Amino acid sequence: MATEPGISSLEGQMLIAMPNMTDGRFSHAVVYLCSHSSEGAMGLVLNQIARHLSFEELLIQLNIVDDETAIRLPNSLRGMNVHKGGPVEVERGFVLHTDDFKIERSTVSIDNGICLTATLEILRAMADGEGPSRAMLALGYAGWAPGQLETEIQANGWLTGPADPGLVFDANPETKWKRALQSIGIDPAMLFGDAGHA
Repeated sequence: MATEPGISSLEGQMLIAMPNMTDGRFSHAVVYLCSHSSEGAMGLVLNQIARHLSFEELLIQLNIVDDETAIRLPNSLRGMNVHKGGPVEVERGFVLHTDDFKIERSTVSIDNGICLTATLEILRAMADGEGPSRAMLALGYAGWAPGQLETEIQANGWLTGPADPGLVFDANPETKWKRALQSIGIDPAMLFGDAGHA
């Protein structure tokens, strides 16, 4: 999808919330943009954990595994976080993952070896040990209407930068915002939300 003239697509990039972000749902958020065009934008928050639900519990709730099978899941899955992907459709799941696993007509390739799949099939494959080598599960997503994201960026709400798969799939959410800023050459200690305003 094309963006408006003069606007380059930020699809496959990271959005990093400025310290002065007024929307508390995105305080210190790092968002991976899955799509961005003249029709709007959609992304997943990478550093907010759904503390009330483990990946293992989610698989049980979705009847993908039972209690007995859940015990035999690999440690990498049993300890996997479920993320709060954003405030829109919070009951819907999205898996951001490496491109070594794809489901025909369900997986969307985004950029830099990162794909998105939003079907139960990928969770079944993961539970069976046949899924992608790296993955991040999110419930809900962040969405922007046409022009809304551009307005927020111009209002100093977000910084943008390339998405490093190592950061995207890293399991440590507590330091992700700081490391995302450092990845684009910004020292978080020197960042002030009102910089550039007279």
